[in-house]
Amino acid sequence: MSKNFVVVPCYNETPRLNWDNFVSLVADTDLILVFVNDGSTDDTGAQLAGLCDRLGERGQIVEIEKNIGKGEAVRKGMLHALDQGAELVGYIDADMSTPASEIGRLLAIAVSGNYRAVMGARIKILGHSIERSAVRHILGRIFATFATTILRVPVYDTQCGAKIFRVDTSLREALTGKFHSRWAFDVELIGRLTRPSNVPSMLPWDGIVEIPLKHWADGKNSKLGFLGMIRTVFDLIIIWSSLRRLKMHKKS
Repeated sequence: MSKNFVVVPCYNETPRLNWDNFVSLVADTDLILVFVNDGSTDDTGAQLAGLCDRLGERGQIVEIEKNIGKGEAVRKGMLHALDQGAELVGYIDADMSTPASEIGRLLAIAVSGNYRAVMGARIKILGHSIERSAVRHILGRIFATFATTILRVPVYDTQCGAKIFRVDTSLREALTGKFHSRWAFDVELIGRLTRPSNVPSMLPWDGIVEIPLKHWADGKNSKLGFLGMIRTVFDLIIIWSSLRRLKMHKKS
């Protein structure tokens, strides 16, 4: 049985679930997919049951009775994977905006390299196909600037929904407490993983790498609207306060 897991948070995903994308993903990798049904009120539960029947032992479902938000759904799914002895665990979006080929590429880098985390980055450069609206790109860069300032870590794209982590003590500790934001949880997770090291010569972000994606496309019917984006900026203040308390606790 594989020790590599990817979590897929799902809330009312019936219009966005494409079975063939997930079948292609498990066909090209050794991943086990953990679908977290986060209190969906539509037909998502039945859709996931049918999909996992098709995936066999490579598809699992974690049922959450009442909606708790994307961040907590991801955390619950990652903890589920850790309980099964995961060596690598990541998460992706249910709309597969990061295609199977790119997820497989990130996984290969994580397997072959001695990395604590491998994170996709949406960088629109020549030779790469990154399909994102101008408004979302601009708002994303504003958010990333705030996030980088808070984290004091030179990360380009905190919010790309394609990340893979090596399971170690620091990841287990990072997943211990609840996340404070439904949508900006990525920032908090990165912040928890990059707390100052006890090794003077080691930078807090050593072992964490961003990989520019070759292909990425905005998913249809995105749940994060304009007001949601604005709210995540305010969530950064809460996250900053939380990370500051963790830093002070570690020093003491």
